[in-house]
Amino acid sequence: MNLDVELVLRIVVGTALGAIIGYERDIHGRPAGLRTHALVALASATFMVVSTHMVYYQHFHDGDHVEVDASRIAASVVSGIGFLAGGAILRTGINIQGLTTAAGLWLVAAIGLCSGAGMYVESVAVTVIGIAALTLLRRFEDKDDRVHRRLVLTLVDGAPSVDELVAKLVASDVIASVEGWDREASHRQVTLAVRLPPKDGEQVLVAALEAQPGIARMQLDPAAN
Repeated sequence: MNLDVELVLRIVVGTALGAIIGYERDIHGRPAGLRTHALVALASATFMVVSTHMVYYQHFHDGDHVEVDASRIAASVVSGIGFLAGGAILRTGINIQGLTTAAGLWLVAAIGLCSGAGMYVESVAVTVIGIAALTLLRRFEDKDDRVHRRLVLTLVDGAPSVDELVAKLVASDVIASVEGWDREASHRQVTLAVRLPPKDGEQVLVAALEAQPGIARMQLDPAAN
């Protein structure tokens, strides 16, 4: 097989395997999903290919003394992925969200490096084990499948107190906690961290808020999981 074709194949396989992990994250509503995981695996596989084959494309002459440490670029990927994975970890109140997503990004970086090194069987095996860990082991966890979102409400005269709003949401099966409260603005603005039911959560939230007076505006933003 032509060397260029072989190297591109390694990159494609790494990207596809990373996308499989990303798809599992995506269907569970995680912020780092299909595209993010695929790109991390793509970049990792590319770095590994560059690390292992860079010297062959430098047109050195026969007899030139060249020393290459093929592990240095790969080692840098392992260190650098920590910054990206760290961005997926957020603290919401007393809860830490995003640890599994961060671990998934670290995993697809390893899969990309593995594929970039031409270790196809090993990279496929790691992908299968990773999917099994993410799906099968979920059943043994006390996992909250609620959808975490950030809700910003603009309140005008006649609106219930924040405590009453939270109580009404909880009564409607929407778990809510106060993140911020701007009392100085002309219209009170309250930021809530809400956990919606996994099925029709947004509709449940809207129905609960529509029943309350004095809510001028509602903004529902995504939050890390």
